[in-house]
Amino acid sequence: MQTEQIIKTAEEKLIHTYNRYQIVLDKGDGVRLYDTDGKEYLDFGAGIAVFALGYNNKEYNDALKAQIDKLIHTSNYFYNEPAVNAAKALTKASGMDRVFFTNSGTESIEGAIKLAKKYAYLKTERTDSEIIAMHHSFHGRSMGALAVTGNKHYQEAFGPMIPGIKFANYNDLESVKQLVNDKTCAIIFETVQGEGGIYPATNEFIKGVRQLCDEKGILLILDEIQCGMGRTGTMFAFQQYGVEPDILTVAKALGCGVPVGAFLAKEEVAKALVPGDHGTTYGGNPLACAAATKVFELFEKQHILDNVKEVSAYLEEKLDELVAEYDFIIERRGLGLMQGLELSINPKDVIANALDNGLILFSAGTNVIRMVPPLVITKADVDEMITKLKKSF
Repeated sequence: MQTEQIIKTAEEKLIHTYNRYQIVLDKGDGVRLYDTDGKEYLDFGAGIAVFALGYNNKEYNDALKAQIDKLIHTSNYFYNEPAVNAAKALTKASGMDRVFFTNSGTESIEGAIKLAKKYAYLKTERTDSEIIAMHHSFHGRSMGALAVTGNKHYQEAFGPMIPGIKFANYNDLESVKQLVNDKTCAIIFETVQGEGGIYPATNEFIKGVRQLCDEKGILLILDEIQCGMGRTGTMFAFQQYGVEPDILTVAKALGCGVPVGAFLAKEEVAKALVPGDHGTTYGGNPLACAAATKVFELFEKQHILDNVKEVSAYLEEKLDELVAEYDFIIERRGLGLMQGLELSINPKDVIANALDNGLILFSAGTNVIRMVPPLVITKADVDEMITKLKKSF
């Protein structure tokens, strides 16, 4: 089909939950995408922080092709080697003890919530345990994940939400302490808030919450669905703060395009879930886990974390220059290759102009341009992005 026909058919046949740009992406190579009309785009969105290794990575593609020829799916009534290999790699990288593979980030949040509630139930036999989440957070759109998402706009048409969720202010330790009571079983937040506007946790906040959880016997759930998997310069962002969660959620770049997520936990917490408590048909299947295993291999082989540290420092420098140059740029904030520019003008206009100029960017919050490029970008890519972005203002 031609571009116009593809768009027309999509508008007729797909449920309209996205306001899509009038572009049909066709293929990718490295950090560039191409539409069906042959136009090239420098990609600083990576499919919303998913395609960490860039497009058309031959080793990654070959690993998936080999697994497709061997075995795509069985069920979780049987063992499969790719799941074991992926579990070993993920637990080693995170410092967690056990993992449950899911199909997406929102499913990982659902599992984390269930695990926290089951753990609390075993300790207290209470079914009215409470969770503290953060205002302006985003954890997904399924009912459990939506309940801990601190944005009324996403929730209002789908109430009532599951009970027992309270909201504190991100990076405000006192607001968290005020909500804690004997029903509190978990505190959940993103180590770097993504959709809320690219806000990294402060040292005082994340360490303070960890100490509070230790003192009160509360579980700390860190959502690293977007900020994890090397994006901030360490495999997981929490590793830069000297703390560890009790439960961790991961997705997006874990599979670099193949739908796979996970929630992980320390041994004492993980054993709260027993057969019958949780399940998934597709989660942990051989294809998804072969992808995740290869991702970890390529992160090490291609020195991805070293590249993130080097290039992100250069990106921050160039973005700070933009802040100094343009009055409508309020500030830059972020960690590693998860950066945001807060504007006093509508970022969506800039993003639309950027698309015209062959640059893919996303928004976050109401007034932030979000940059979450593939983790293989170079300084030359940063220079090209800056040039295209200036043209788009």
